[in-house]
Amino acid sequence: MEFLFDGSLSGLTLCLLVGALVLALSFEFVNGFHDTANAVATVIYTHSLKPYQAVIWSGLWNFLGVLTSTGAVAFGIVALLPVELIVNVGSGAGFAMVFALLLSAIIWNVGTWYFGLPASSSHTLIGSIVGVGLMNSYLSSTAKFGEGVNWAKVSDTATALVVSPIIGFVAAGLLLLLAKLLIKNPALYQSPEGNTPPPLWIRSLLVLTCTGVSFAHGSNDGQKGMGLIMLILIGIVPSVYALNLASDAEAVSRLSATSHASLAILDRQPGARNFTMDAKASQDALSAYLRSGTVADNTLAALDAKSHQIDAALVNIKSLNDIPQDSRREVRSSIYLVSESLNKLLKGAAFGGDDKQVLGAFKDQLKGATMFIPTWVKALVALALGLGTMIGWKRIVVTVGEKIGKAHLSYAQGASAELVTMATISAADALGLPVSTTHILSSGIAGTMVANKSGLQKDTVRNIVLAWVLTLPVCVFLGASLFAAGLFVVFRLLGMQ
Repeated sequence: MEFLFDGSLSGLTLCLLVGALVLALSFEFVNGFHDTANAVATVIYTHSLKPYQAVIWSGLWNFLGVLTSTGAVAFGIVALLPVELIVNVGSGAGFAMVFALLLSAIIWNVGTWYFGLPASSSHTLIGSIVGVGLMNSYLSSTAKFGEGVNWAKVSDTATALVVSPIIGFVAAGLLLLLAKLLIKNPALYQSPEGNTPPPLWIRSLLVLTCTGVSFAHGSNDGQKGMGLIMLILIGIVPSVYALNLASDAEAVSRLSATSHASLAILDRQPGARNFTMDAKASQDALSAYLRSGTVADNTLAALDAKSHQIDAALVNIKSLNDIPQDSRREVRSSIYLVSESLNKLLKGAAFGGDDKQVLGAFKDQLKGATMFIPTWVKALVALALGLGTMIGWKRIVVTVGEKIGKAHLSYAQGASAELVTMATISAADALGLPVSTTHILSSGIAGTMVANKSGLQKDTVRNIVLAWVLTLPVCVFLGASLFAAGLFVVFRLLGMQ
């Protein structure tokens, strides 16, 4: 962790760094005992494992899930944030953003856990992000209200969060009916009696599904904290974390070659090679495009100018380490603006044929130079999530096992819901989409109750749905309010720019 030895950090900046990292890890810790209780609910409730065995086992597989994650979800979350705050993450506004996001998410997660309500950490964080974006645009003198929010990405994420519980409900119910058709052993469809564990083969099945859900939860939910930690590190220690310094010489050489080929395409565009457009003007133009999604007269010229700045930074270097330390933050900002702008433009009709293929490769290679998660960050998040799994599980376990359906949970119902949850989260992880373990599993349990004709407890279902419905608006309000308060603190009291 090189940043610990960076003597350039002032006392105030170091305090902000430590505070932000503690908050980010606290979010993952709360995420562990809030969300992962769903993974251990069936094995504890059915007495397949003793509580301490279940939470340690689940915590271990959450840990491994985080360590082996791709990072796609982490940067999917980051893409929801206002572009100007990402580009200027080391500013006072950037600090206010990070603290507001984490505090609002922790407040709501702890509150819903206290009342034993399965709520979504994903919904919580996304609501907070939208709140920050709305407040940022409201306070901005240049952006329209709501323009700072990446609505397209919010829409994609919200769709995943809405559709995944429906998949959980329907698929778990169908899987239970299929099991009844194919497996005639009546022991599988019984509820636990006393403290007697189920037969060995049923125990093995339930432990397997618990393992799968725990691993999938770690690989998906653990990435949300990783993305925010990377923002913190990029803002405070850009010389070490702004660029992927582990990129090998071959990757840098390919990036340089693709950059040259892309410039040949961009230079042909109307308004290109506009040498009067300096770094600030091109940054403002691309930021405006990413906020609004509308291609302006100067968008392609700005893209060309920024791409030339990146290409100049790559001249005569064999490694990203060769880029001067004091230039790395600016290079990263340029890469972010160009890659995200290309990502939007390539979805439309701005480019086609071979040009689209070359620019697509340029975009992917740029992302590879900036989208990385150091192993020590994964390890810290994995540890926080794993430790969080080992406490606070009981409230959620009782709700899942006894209060969703009118009948107690049977072995087959628990296994069906967890198998579907594991598969759904794994698919979302591969697509880089954040989904809610809580929503999928709770919906899966409800689906098996309906399929089994056991009925649902209306009061519990109403409270869970109410928590789901309130999560977004409450967290939007919390995120916006805390961001405004944070801006007041950093600008008025701490004197940061």
